[in-house]
Amino acid sequence: MTAHNPSTPTAVGPVLLLELDDSHGSTLAARVTGAIRQAITGGRLPPGARLPSSRSLATDLGLSRGVVVAAYARLADEGFLVSRPGSATRVSDIYPVPAAPKAVSSPADASGLVAIDLRPGPPDLAAFPRAAWLRAIRSTLSEIADSDLGYVSPWGTDTLRSALAGYLARVRGADVTPETIVVVNGVTQGLTLLVRVLRAAGHRQLAVESPSNAAQRGVLSSHGLSMVDVPVDEDGVDVEALARTHCRAVLVTPAHQFPRGTQLSSERRAALVRWAEDVDGVILEDDYDSDFRYERLPMSSLQGLAPTRVALIGSVSKTLAPGLRLGWVAPPPALVDALRATKRNDDFGGSVIEQHALACLLTSGEYDGHLRMLRRRYRGRRDALLAAVARELPDWPVTGVAAGLHLLIEPPAEVDEAALVRQAAVRGLLIQGTGRMYGTLPPHPGIVLSYARGPVSMFYEGMRRLAEAAGHAVAGAPAIDAGRRRPGHASGTAEDYF
Repeated sequence: MTAHNPSTPTAVGPVLLLELDDSHGSTLAARVTGAIRQAITGGRLPPGARLPSSRSLATDLGLSRGVVVAAYARLADEGFLVSRPGSATRVSDIYPVPAAPKAVSSPADASGLVAIDLRPGPPDLAAFPRAAWLRAIRSTLSEIADSDLGYVSPWGTDTLRSALAGYLARVRGADVTPETIVVVNGVTQGLTLLVRVLRAAGHRQLAVESPSNAAQRGVLSSHGLSMVDVPVDEDGVDVEALARTHCRAVLVTPAHQFPRGTQLSSERRAALVRWAEDVDGVILEDDYDSDFRYERLPMSSLQGLAPTRVALIGSVSKTLAPGLRLGWVAPPPALVDALRATKRNDDFGGSVIEQHALACLLTSGEYDGHLRMLRRRYRGRRDALLAAVARELPDWPVTGVAAGLHLLIEPPAEVDEAALVRQAAVRGLLIQGTGRMYGTLPPHPGIVLSYARGPVSMFYEGMRRLAEAAGHAVAGAPAIDAGRRRPGHASGTAEDYF
């Protein structure tokens, strides 16, 4: 079947030829999906190309509109299409590479490859709820008082702090009030402000998980505290090892440890709180991606278990977009005044309009609906990446799959991690190793792979390239040609921000 009758009065927009044969699937929606996907990967629809409206294409094909709507929605989830309310549906600017591209047999063959970036960091920015955010902005501008556009509390508007208190209590089991929440410009600022408060209170060391975010460790160490590495195992941070240090403050990621992906066990949670009580200490809880879980029941925040010992830090960087620069800290009551003063001296407050808009999303229920959509999307991408790893790298152990936006794979002992990262980059695959994440402790090789941004079709190609790179990253393999052109560094990863 092909597209036909472009002169039909109700059909508007570009005309698109589609071959609806049985090879794409048995249902009409699957056949339309496969035909459009083939047109994109085959080059007939280049990045940015405009597609007919769903009504127009349905008319052209003689199908119901629901079939085309379903096909467009599936292709948007896969990353092939970008569809926004009030705007035409277009082919994504970062379109997937074909499932079976030209093989890369020598360095020179790879120079024209489309880069595949699987490093952790940003979420799927194309999923930002533009329509809902626009409604929230419009509502804010129509209802906000003139006086609210002036200088407000540097620790956040009353409206957002109230909305956050309700949300964090309902979703994360947090024990907070609007008065104990400080709105910050992302997790980075929240953590650096807390470190400065701890420094002023007499702390000289901060215990951190090993492995953990190397960039984060570097930033925090620049604010006057020495970083002390504490090992992590399958149950989370080793509290006995922590107790052997002289630290009275620790930074942890209990909901989904970065990068291992483990969850702090119930026994360790209780032990960590006992440690804090024993040493009169503080726990900094980085709640960076607790909203995304797939195979396990949610666990409440540590802050809800011990509000006088735990500072809960979170943001919308993973759920909405890092560019909003909206986050929060719920510190122990004893640190609230000092944190407020430090925030005031740091920047005198954040954007008022965006704070009101986020409060609107939280109280209207649209934020919850957005999270449900993201969980379905990310779970599908996680499953696709797991399938790609199983097919191309069947002997590589995988951990951290039950939640979050990344997983961790372990290369064989004979594969050098640093060489693997370099060899993958030569082949247009950007990945992140864990070597730098262990600090002073002995590293254990691992590769962190994000499934947040990629269309599922690129995961198989990415793992194919990784398997090929592994063959050239073993002892005795030929050295990389240093003069070979490689994909440029893509900003906005965990190596740059957190």
